[in-house]
Amino acid sequence: MDIKSAVLQLSSIAQEARLEIFRLLVQAGPEGLPAGSISESLSIPASTLSFHLKELSHAGLINSSPVSRFIYYSANYEVMNGLLAYLTENCCAGAIDCGPGSTCNPK
Repeated sequence: MDIKSAVLQLSSIAQEARLEIFRLLVQAGPEGLPAGSISESLSIPASTLSFHLKELSHAGLINSSPVSRFIYYSANYEVMNGLLAYLTENCCAGAIDCGPGSTCNPK
């Protein structure tokens, strides 16, 4: 990952509603949720939700797929994990393992 991609991804979730949407989709799992369910769960109007979904999609953090008459949105776990790896790849100069499930806690 390069710094421009990291900045784009971080800036896309640096807004309360978009962070809530992304966290909801991470919790939903790979099958994702239809836009209407996201709107209902977070009490976000459809037009506003559409804007936020576009921003998250542009950053590559979410995927969309049509299913019948609905569009399902899901977290892009590969991109999310890439961002997390980028943020922690040089944690404590490699002295501490900051991989998934661990905590970077320098002394």
